[in-house]
Amino acid sequence: MWMSRYILGRIGEEFGCSIELEPKPIVNGDWNGSGCHTNFSTTLTRAEGGLQYIIDVCMPKMKAKHNEHIALYGEGNFKRLTGKHETASIHNFSHGVANRGCSVRIPTYTSVKGSGYFEDRRPASNIDAYLVTASIVDTVCLNSKYLDQLLKAYKDAIENNF
Repeated sequence: MWMSRYILGRIGEEFGCSIELEPKPIVNGDWNGSGCHTNFSTTLTRAEGGLQYIIDVCMPKMKAKHNEHIALYGEGNFKRLTGKHETASIHNFSHGVANRGCSVRIPTYTSVKGSGYFEDRRPASNIDAYLVTASIVDTVCLNSKYLDQLLKAYKDAIENNF
């Protein structure tokens, strides 16, 4: 993703254009914004019974840390996560099979197979992919062991213009 952003920026320079990664650069209007949906799986989600593990274990953990994740999922994301245009509301966590309007979508493939991955649809187009991945891994696999430290480090970095 970092390389793609770099290449896109360089191509833009060649054509006298700038690249905008804002989740909703033009707020006025009835349209969807730009997200960076993030697919996630573990050995347990891909194993037999993985769908039930996603629903019974992963989703409650993701719901419990919804606000912490939103804080790390891109500046200005509130403009995009309105509950309209196949987005969930920034204020509530939801999940569902094949539901593109949920916070986290469980693909039809995962539902039919009974195992696979889930898709966090909350991250914005301007995310730091490392922060998003770290927050999901920490929440699902490590029971949010480091999430508070991650949030604090992120907020400190913003305050210090890093």
